Amino acid sequence: MNDIPRIAMKDIKISFGSIQSLRGVNLELYPGEVLGLVGDNGAGKSTLMKVLSGVHVPDSGSIVFEGNPITIHNPLEAKKLQIETVFQDLALCDTLDVASNLFLGREPVHFFHRLIDKKKMHALAKEELDRLGVVIPSTYSAVENLSGGQRQSVAIARAVTYQPKVLIMDEPTAALGVKEVRMVLNLIKKVKETGVSVILITHRLQDLFEVCDRITVLYEGKIIDNRLIKDFTMDSLINSITGEVKEAK
Repeated sequence: MNDIPRIAMKDIKISFGSIQSLRGVNLELYPGEVLGLVGDNGAGKSTLMKVLSGVHVPDSGSIVFEGNPITIHNPLEAKKLQIETVFQDLALCDTLDVASNLFLGREPVHFFHRLIDKKKMHALAKEELDRLGVVIPSTYSAVENLSGGQRQSVAIARAVTYQPKVLIMDEPTAALGVKEVRMVLNLIKKVKETGVSVILITHRLQDLFEVCDRITVLYEGKIIDNRLIKDFTMDSLINSITGEVKEAK
């Protein structure tokens, strides 16, 4: 693993009214690493990732990206830094086909009359899905007709087409069947192989042991545990999530 973090978040604090959601969080993410970010409901996981993705601006703290101090004021700035997020609700357009979802807002156009080049768009979509090993009936299939795992795979593939350096995934295997979970976990492994740094938020703890290199545990707005996956067991991870580990390692 590279010794220089791709992302270093230092002493991140943020409050909403009287509620202190993050109480001085230090988080590092390395190139080509899958980091599991876990914690009980209200621990601060989603808030921390919304800071990284530009949805929230912290009250204090700093972020260093590839060795350079940065400030992320909004999601557009995060995208310019090649930080992409796949949220739990996916934000797909159900009535559009797969290719249209993959290239929504950046469709290839014919050079002369500036209309969408649908043939090229579907060819590019198939190429991208094949590269990632995503199996769907057709790039012409409406997203609303896909299974949950296929929809999740399309959402991940769309984020990957932006060539991210950091990909945040919020509960990507929630409410999926066994076969569909396997499809999504395999896709995460393929994304990692391309050098993308992945942050995985999930309550399916068994998934962490399938794909993660390291796990960071948040508890009441602070990191209380941070270890390589090989240093965790399911029992020790549950103990951390429930607050029985009081200090990050």
